[in-house]
Amino acid sequence: MDVKRRNLIGATVAGAAGALALPSEPAQATPLIAALGRDATQYGVKPNSPDDQTRALQRAIDEAARAQAPLALPPGIYRSSMLRLGRGSQLIGVRGATKLVFTGGGPSLLAAEGADGLGISGISLDGSGIALPQRRGLLHVAAGRDVRIVDCEIIRSGGSGIWLEQVSGDVSGNVITDIAVTAIVSFDALGLIVSRNTIKGTRDNGIEILRTAIGDDGTMVLDNRIEDIKAGPGGSGQYGNAINAFRAGNVIIRGNRIRNCDYSAVRGNSASAIQIVGNSVTDVREVALYSEFSFEGAVISGNTVDGAAFGVSVCNFNEGGRIAVVQGNIIRNLIPKRPIGTAPDDDAGIGIYVEADSSVTGNVVENAPSYGIVAGWGRYLRDVVISGNVIRNALAGVGLSVFPGAGTALVTNNIISGAPRGAVIGLDHIKPVTPDLTQDTAQRYAQLTVTGNAVTR
Repeated sequence: MDVKRRNLIGATVAGAAGALALPSEPAQATPLIAALGRDATQYGVKPNSPDDQTRALQRAIDEAARAQAPLALPPGIYRSSMLRLGRGSQLIGVRGATKLVFTGGGPSLLAAEGADGLGISGISLDGSGIALPQRRGLLHVAAGRDVRIVDCEIIRSGGSGIWLEQVSGDVSGNVITDIAVTAIVSFDALGLIVSRNTIKGTRDNGIEILRTAIGDDGTMVLDNRIEDIKAGPGGSGQYGNAINAFRAGNVIIRGNRIRNCDYSAVRGNSASAIQIVGNSVTDVREVALYSEFSFEGAVISGNTVDGAAFGVSVCNFNEGGRIAVVQGNIIRNLIPKRPIGTAPDDDAGIGIYVEADSSVTGNVVENAPSYGIVAGWGRYLRDVVISGNVIRNALAGVGLSVFPGAGTALVTNNIISGAPRGAVIGLDHIKPVTPDLTQDTAQRYAQLTVTGNAVTR
């Protein structure tokens, strides 16, 4: 047994020595294409040519798709008008070295319709700043299943970066910068993951998950880095958001790093059963985490917010917005004003705001120029629990609507420290109308239970 082991070790060492003794001159490399599929240069495509390559590229794409083979683009710059991708098209480049430059003459650089099994990886798309029509992306895909767009770069698009309609698949690991509209738009997704993308410098929104009518969507928006999102067209919140879910149910927005947005980090509008979990947010200038209008069910948990006009807002009970858990968030350093364009009477400097059928537990709110937590707007308050929270350095700790018709709220076992206006205050809309309700001499309201709170001045 020992002899056999010595023989094996000796053979291994000898083989390694032989390998090290090979000539330093490199062997003839096996072409990348042998492993990947077709070489675009076989069809007359010329890397780094000053000429337009549209015709040769389109021929190469079509031939490779017919052969059910990937098409590999070697390193270089390829100037092109719009290219159409069909079912099963696979474009593969060398990340950071293969670039398609848009020359105009079409609504997109890469366009696909009904292209199930589409794959694009390692390609840089440069839109040259050429304006695109409305509702178009530099990379535009309509009606495709199992679409995969990975490890690409998209820059200088004169419209959106990636536009998807009725698509399932994976959009991940892409770098998308300097975009005239929105980096990634999805309409009516069929089962989509948007993950690990870097998005910087857009003039509408970062990521939009949209549906033409309220319904289940289920897109997962995970672990993206999103920065410098401007509200270029103005408005009162339609633009300037890092992630926007509209009419899309069961969307999960988790683990994203978001910084420097004109409006919100995450805005769910009529998006039921939304989960906004574990995101890191700094320097946004309106509501950081929003669930608004016609929705049922929102989980906003484990997020950190440092710098916003509002930390969390769960609102519009008047339009059916109800049911939320706001738990375990850290919200700090709120600012006293919202951006220009919002209604002049919109309040700011509030950590958490809720209205109906909601639990607000285990959060920490610090440095709020107005209220740490507010429940209700006029008569729009029903069945809210506020418990186990820590509120430090807010003008007032908790504000509760006591307007006629307002419903039940329980405020218990919170720590409220450094709230000069009072620990718990009754409100008529945003106007304070009671003294501190934690005081023994304060008026009692049958629908409010305020008990067991630790208050330090």
